[in-house]
Amino acid sequence: MLKAKLILFSSLLVVLLVGYKAVASSIEGRSISALSWAVAGRLIVVDPGHGGDDPGAVGRTGAFEKDIVLAVAKNLASILSQAGAEAVLTRENDLDLSDAGLYDLHVRKMQDLSRRVALANNREADLFISIHVNSFPDVQENGAQAFSQPGSTEGRKLSRAIQHELNRFLAYPGREAKQVDYYICRMVKMPGSIVEIGFISNPEEEKLMLDPNYQYRTAWAIYAGIVRYFAQSAATGEK
Repeated sequence: MLKAKLILFSSLLVVLLVGYKAVASSIEGRSISALSWAVAGRLIVVDPGHGGDDPGAVGRTGAFEKDIVLAVAKNLASILSQAGAEAVLTRENDLDLSDAGLYDLHVRKMQDLSRRVALANNREADLFISIHVNSFPDVQENGAQAFSQPGSTEGRKLSRAIQHELNRFLAYPGREAKQVDYYICRMVKMPGSIVEIGFISNPEEEKLMLDPNYQYRTAWAIYAGIVRYFAQSAATGEK
């Protein structure tokens, strides 16, 4: 009898927790929608990493980073556009930005990266968001993480805002935003963030990242972070 009661209590607790999370998520979604004015008129460059002959990280099922991040980036650009922002993708298909016929991989990579930077700088974008997928030998590693350039106060604020929403909306929360020296964030003239949306080396997270619904959810989380960043800046009287 006691065992049956414990099972019933545990089941009810699970239902309550799931219900609470669903309600909280719905409320949070409405809160973000109410702040969408913060991105209206902003020009945001969305950069899906890799492309073409450069697949990026490869999952156990053979999934390519370049394909996952392109799908998420397109979702993010669409959400931003619906909110009144101008979203510019650095690539819209399975190609990098280097010249055709270059065979030196290092030269190709540097040309590709420099052109992504130039696109953002020439357009005088308000933000630069580069989307990637992580990989690690330990298959237990999981979770999305946002990075910014050391010394960039605004980049740090942006990455923290994005990280907060990644932890709120995605399946594996708990990571913290970090500042790491990456070429692309070092060279752009506006606040930038590299967002590693999960570990393709983790079988469960790889499966999630291949799900179109989860890809949209990931894009929404990044969007929510961008909205929070601009809303917080407006509240403090910053640009």
